[in-house]
Amino acid sequence: MTAAAEKVLAIALELSEKERAAVAARLLESFDAGEREDIKQAWADEIERRCTALDSGEEGTSDWEEFRSRIERDVLKR
Repeated sequence: MTAAAEKVLAIALELSEKERAAVAARLLESFDAGEREDIKQAWADEIERRCTALDSGEEGTSDWEEFRSRIERDVLKR
């Protein structure tokens, strides 16, 4: 990392958590815009696929409390 980048990082690390998150988000947004469009399209396609599956009855919904219990049991081992 260059000296300038080290200096920016040092300053950024002094910011509040909320400010650091905002800076991180802006930095991530600065990456290849074309790639972001591909990601947006992929999400749009996935949303369409899920809506179609839900409308056709191929997939269903889950009750939040039931789903949360399953996460706690299977993922968090509670």
